Amino acid sequence: MQEKELIKVGKYKSEFNKILGINLENLDIYRSKGLAVHMKKRQHFNCLKYIECIEEIIGEPDYIGINPNEEGTSIELIKRYEDNVLIGIKLDTEQDYFYVSTMHDVQEAKILRRLHSGRLKEFVIDRQEV
Repeated sequence: MQEKELIKVGKYKSEFNKILGINLENLDIYRSKGLAVHMKKRQHFNCLKYIECIEEIIGEPDYIGINPNEEGTSIELIKRYEDNVLIGIKLDTEQDYFYVSTMHDVQEAKILRRLHSGRLKEFVIDRQEV
């Protein structure tokens, strides 16, 4: 792993496994310092203002899912802001860490379709104190 090129943005939560019915390790999640360049190249300009929110999206997403169209392990996390922001997270099996592979906005209709199909699940944090 090229430490100089990556920024740690969170840790994979075991709660995701329970909701998604998978078994992934609680590994660190990183983003590339070049993520903004990637987003500009892909014309995801709406989400540039949310790059500093990646830790919050990972820590408290509104929806989580698995991208069935990606080879290997690919998790989707969506957080509602002024825009619905999706980050895609992939596993680097050689280096044993997760990384943010993409970040873009998602239309409300697409979220509803993915919830209906089961591709996305609502992520609810129980904040009730014991």
